[in-house]
Amino acid sequence: MIHSHALVDDPQAIPADTNVWAFAHVMRGARVGRGCNIGDHAFIESGAVVGDRVTIKNAVLVWEGIRIEDDAFIGPAVTFTNDRYPRSPRMHPTPPRYADKADWLVKTTVGRGASIGAGAILCPGVHLGRYSMVAAGSVVTQDVECYSLVMGSPARQVDYVCRCGQKLAGHYLHCDCSVCGETAASRVHPNAAASATP
Repeated sequence: MIHSHALVDDPQAIPADTNVWAFAHVMRGARVGRGCNIGDHAFIESGAVVGDRVTIKNAVLVWEGIRIEDDAFIGPAVTFTNDRYPRSPRMHPTPPRYADKADWLVKTTVGRGASIGAGAILCPGVHLGRYSMVAAGSVVTQDVECYSLVMGSPARQVDYVCRCGQKLAGHYLHCDCSVCGETAASRVHPNAAASATP
């Protein structure tokens, strides 16, 4: 479903079971997966990649070079960035680094099932591990380990969480979840084969 007040440059590229709500803008060249929900005033730039079953809440900014894997949750007003040393490429004279996109574009990845709380900012080049969680208002400046909870500015790890989102009593590879019953043995180490990833 594409809302009548959404701006989708290539409606044929949006799967039938994905919702794009009012005043969202999905540019031509952005890839959006199946079963997604894209909230009001969200912006997805050409070159961004959104996996399947991703929730993108209102006013989220997803720029080129951002890859969001399946089942991720992106909270309201989350901002991604893709340039470590931004200058306007329209200034005179144009900074030489803007002659080639490879000289400034920095890629960021949100792993499968990760959650980002409202108003968080992700600096360029970070990787959020599978099922990790970023607390609301955090500024993420470095990679986030799988199943870990980070918070603050700059964001620091404070706990591990289960796939269900509840805190664990210790490391995710050693602690079962007392809430949903998921076992540590069912979680896959990040160095395991990708085909075995839950």
